[in-house]
Amino acid sequence: MRESRFKTLFNAPKLKPGQLIVMITFMILPLILLLVFTYIPFAKMVSFSFYNMSYTRNKGFVGLDNYVKVFKRDDCFKALRLSLYYMVGSVVQLTLALFLASILSQRIKGSYVFRGLMFFPFLISGIAVGFIFKFFYTHGFVLDTVLTSIGFDLDSLPYWLRDQRINNWSLVATSVWRYFGQNMVLFIGAIMSIDQEMYEAAILDGATEFQKFIYITLPNIKTIFVLNVIMSISGSLSAFEPPYVITDGANGTGTYFVIMHQIAHTQNKLGLASAMAVVLLLIIILVTVLQNLFFNRTLPSDEYGTKKKNMISQ
Repeated sequence: MRESRFKTLFNAPKLKPGQLIVMITFMILPLILLLVFTYIPFAKMVSFSFYNMSYTRNKGFVGLDNYVKVFKRDDCFKALRLSLYYMVGSVVQLTLALFLASILSQRIKGSYVFRGLMFFPFLISGIAVGFIFKFFYTHGFVLDTVLTSIGFDLDSLPYWLRDQRINNWSLVATSVWRYFGQNMVLFIGAIMSIDQEMYEAAILDGATEFQKFIYITLPNIKTIFVLNVIMSISGSLSAFEPPYVITDGANGTGTYFVIMHQIAHTQNKLGLASAMAVVLLLIIILVTVLQNLFFNRTLPSDEYGTKKKNMISQ
């Protein structure tokens, strides 16, 4: 297999000078934009993290002091602990998305309508979603009106955005509502790309629906599954829009990104905020690597489906 890939690579037709010039020309602008708006700002942010500076003045080089403050300040690490709420929400989000994708990937009347309705929240601006749920959770408004109409007493209902026992879960539910449609669509695309002959062979062998999911569906959507998990966990660590728009970080809802925003733009501590951003980037990279190692060891391989497909072809 590897030899054929190398032969294909080395036997590929050579580009003519004109084709090479066209390729380089089309690549120049995207590379310039990527350099100017991504890599240079990132390099500047890393350099800012070693200085005690604000938007108006630089008070001098402080080395790793900003990084030490990130680990010593209570508000920074308390905010990072709130990511655990969003990680739990991401598990619910992925489970719900995979369950609905397994159903809607089949030939069911109206499945395209349901797909569109469930994917629609992802298309709405995060700021708009924040304002919608800000009024949705306000005491005496939409959610409380629905609950009182089915028999709950208004005075017994909690303040969904003030009560610290429940306000973070309310914000997590907002994120789940918005993003599970994106995960679902990716799962549907992966499931529909699986060769149906594998399922037919499994039916002939007497496999149950659960066995077909474990030994055929899950191994064949492994790449998309891992991608969705990585995106969800990374999003949990960098949650910003719901707590910022709905509560502005009040009542113990300030996530790491919200605290970083307040330190940079309210307290005018640009160096410390830059150090927080670098620390978060390193955490996300570490978590991503650990996730890849974990899934490579735990997710089932595609041996069952491959064997059955080979038997059918023979």
